[in-house]
Amino acid sequence: MTRVLPAGDHGALIECDDNAAALRLAAALRARCGFVDVVPGHRTVLVTWAGERPPLDVDDAAFETQPGKLVEVPVRYDGPDLADVALLSGVDDLVALHTAAEYTVAFVGFVPGFAYLLGGDERLVVPRLDTPRERVPAGSVAVAGPYSAVYPRDSPGGWRLLGTTELVLFDAESDPPALLEPGDRVRFVAC
Repeated sequence: MTRVLPAGDHGALIECDDNAAALRLAAALRARCGFVDVVPGHRTVLVTWAGERPPLDVDDAAFETQPGKLVEVPVRYDGPDLADVALLSGVDDLVALHTAAEYTVAFVGFVPGFAYLLGGDERLVVPRLDTPRERVPAGSVAVAGPYSAVYPRDSPGGWRLLGTTELVLFDAESDPPALLEPGDRVRFVAC
């Protein structure tokens, strides 16, 4: 843990060295009692509590997390930005590159069920669109910066669209409602 910043009267934002450290710290803090919520981010963990502040001095390096569940996402690589991403990345077989990696859910945000996935090839690090789309359809598989993701519902978005999946990533009636949680592993499978 590098720095603890106040986040209101009953919260703190803890900055970590990297996403793996944030996931370890979140798991270690969840194992303790006294927190209302523990939310990992890219390199941060937000904690909230009721009453007195619980101790935050956890040795996350000593805490080993178990790998999350593996979710295979079938993808029809037919996205409108597929050719542009291939050009930007300098890759001839973009589909093979995108499906070769095992991704880790770094954190969830933007809209319910939107999982930010890390672990792809560095050649897939491409900028967001200059002008975001007003509507990205649910099930769109996309990349932007170091992340891959699947849009769980129709929403605006500025990521580059590689394809589509019919997999449901968020269902308010399910328990839990989000298919992907921080620490889960994802493999994209061309179909």
